[in-house]
Amino acid sequence: MSDSNKLDGPPAYEPALRAIPMPADANQSGDIFGGWVLAQMDLAGGSIAARRVKGRCATVAITAMNFHEPIFVGDEVSCYGEIVRVGRTSLTVKIESWARRWGKTDAIKVTEGLFTFVALGPDRRPRPVPPEV
Repeated sequence: MSDSNKLDGPPAYEPALRAIPMPADANQSGDIFGGWVLAQMDLAGGSIAARRVKGRCATVAITAMNFHEPIFVGDEVSCYGEIVRVGRTSLTVKIESWARRWGKTDAIKVTEGLFTFVALGPDRRPRPVPPEV
């Protein structure tokens, strides 16, 4: 485990999502599938994006993704996100995932990535992101 993943600590704000992976989410060695983690991060980012665009949105890109540490069955995984860019019809959310190992109190950063979402209108076509109020 790298020191920066241990010493930083998770963000001070509430996570957008918390989940506990189960055996069906793991490979034969007990490591959680990267796709499971990616899906949790996408759910967290989509929730943040939907609140900001005040409606429907869709993931259009994952421009960066780093896996720092493995996640194991029974870890409590928390996904934190913040909007880092707002464009005309899209926005980018930085998502960090932190895991608290079973029986432990400290969390470690396990993944981070940049997810881009586009705001969608009723016709499912891109629409402008409304101004922030």
